[in-house]
Amino acid sequence: MITNQMIFLYLSAVNLLAFSLFGIDKWKAVHHKWRVQEAVLLGCSFAGGALGALLAMHLFRHKTHKPRFRVGVRLMLAVQIVLLIYLKL
Repeated sequence: MITNQMIFLYLSAVNLLAFSLFGIDKWKAVHHKWRVQEAVLLGCSFAGGALGALLAMHLFRHKTHKPRFRVGVRLMLAVQIVLLIYLKL
């Protein structure tokens, strides 16, 4: 049985991961290193890490001009919030 605590732990971990990946990608962009793939960033956001991704985008000023991130991450966050409300978590 999946409990609210398990969901909270999962969401905490995936949001921390998304936040970290965006920060790492920004650092790599500044230092001209190999980058984190956009599919990985968006996939992590889609997997429940949209809040962490959005916070990182604004804090690190990263990917804020790309429509797929600017709009996509916000839409993912909205869907994730609606899903949590629907499931009453």
